[in-house]
Amino acid sequence: MDEKSMKKSFSGLGLRFLIGTLIIYAVQIAVVAVVGQVKPEWLDNTTINLILSVMPLYLIGMPVLIAMVKQMPGEEPVKKSMKPGQFILALIMCFALMYCGNLVGTLITTVVGTLKGSAVDNALMTYATESNMIVTFIYMVICAPILEEYIFRKLIVDRTVKYGQGVAIVLSGLMFGLFHGNLNQFAYAFLLGMLLAFLYVKTGNLKITIGLHMCINFMGAVVSVLLLKAIHLDEYQEIVMNGGDAQTVMDFMMAYLPGWIGYMVYVLFILAVVITGIVLFIVFRKRFALDPGQIPKGQRFKTVICNPGMLCYCIFWIVMILLQMFPEIVQMLLEISPLSL
Repeated sequence: MDEKSMKKSFSGLGLRFLIGTLIIYAVQIAVVAVVGQVKPEWLDNTTINLILSVMPLYLIGMPVLIAMVKQMPGEEPVKKSMKPGQFILALIMCFALMYCGNLVGTLITTVVGTLKGSAVDNALMTYATESNMIVTFIYMVICAPILEEYIFRKLIVDRTVKYGQGVAIVLSGLMFGLFHGNLNQFAYAFLLGMLLAFLYVKTGNLKITIGLHMCINFMGAVVSVLLLKAIHLDEYQEIVMNGGDAQTVMDFMMAYLPGWIGYMVYVLFILAVVITGIVLFIVFRKRFALDPGQIPKGQRFKTVICNPGMLCYCIFWIVMILLQMFPEIVQMLLEISPLSL
């Protein structure tokens, strides 16, 4: 296949994902506008806000996106089984990547927040900590892994793996990371997306990546949130920030001792998983060998990304990430807009 045809294929994929994204945003804005007119008090409820964001995504946006992408021809990877022990090793490696990526994202947003004088908002953490736990569980542990793995692993990999396993894996991770729309999640979603895509390429079994994704979201969005609530983190931070002495801090921690014990165990678990995961990556590094595919080395970025559809998709989400990091820009634009006069 010539370079022009390959660029056209990647451009079509990027364009379909961009259109799906715009539909999602349009429906979400419309829903919020209607609710704001009919039941404005609902917009002050974090759980209802989460539902209003998720419903257009899952009921309209993603089905339309799936329908558009499925029009493109695809080829599934060869199916292979995975033993329980292999699944556990893969899960440990996924956790290691997630926590390392999360650390990188947190450091970057912390630096950005320090430079601009205000913290970078993490909307996902707000939803996870303030929403109803049942709603959070259904959304983050059940719905999100199933639909996200189907869209960002199966749909993308099936249509790009013929150009090279590495191309399919990196593109899957990149589009997945960008779709989250914020830097807090991009770093770990990009890395995790690539590992999940690698596993799908090598096994052809989407159930495996869905299972791994569910386990990861359960630990990150349910277990960690419950532990943070158990130690009353906000109150603890307030005491520390107000200059509470060592005895006051200790008394506060003793009042919620079971929660703090669970939290410390969780932190030790994270450290053990990260170290073990890094070791596993080193030990199994030779198993990450990939088929080169049709695109010559040195031409992949130009072929895969430098085309109208994929460039528009990437630019759109980069702009959204920047706006999320610097909401002051949005406020300034609104103030100078003719509509505000």
